[in-house]
Amino acid sequence: MPIEMSAYKCTNCGQLHHPAHFVCVKCGGREFEPIPLDEEATLVTYTRVYNLPEGYMKPFISFGIARFNNGLCIAGQLETEHPAAGMKLRATVGTVKEGIGQDYLGLIFHAID
Repeated sequence: MPIEMSAYKCTNCGQLHHPAHFVCVKCGGREFEPIPLDEEATLVTYTRVYNLPEGYMKPFISFGIARFNNGLCIAGQLETEHPAAGMKLRATVGTVKEGIGQDYLGLIFHAID
């Protein structure tokens, strides 16, 4: 069963946040409601990290910042061989690093063919 991705909407002013905040960056409000995120987004920019810490079995990891249809920009791991700004992406939640006894979940972007 897929994990639902959420943004968090300030109940005072409507500002969207991701990840969850304790205080709204726009109005200082402290109450939020979860809003489901669309799976589709557009790649704004990306980078590749080649000097990885111990435990990664890859030559590099790509990270991207994607803009969702609601205007929210979110960073996540990028799983595509040839990234390009403006490309359409599908966002999922998955394992971004395997740990001993615990895997680490995060946002993963995949190119839409």
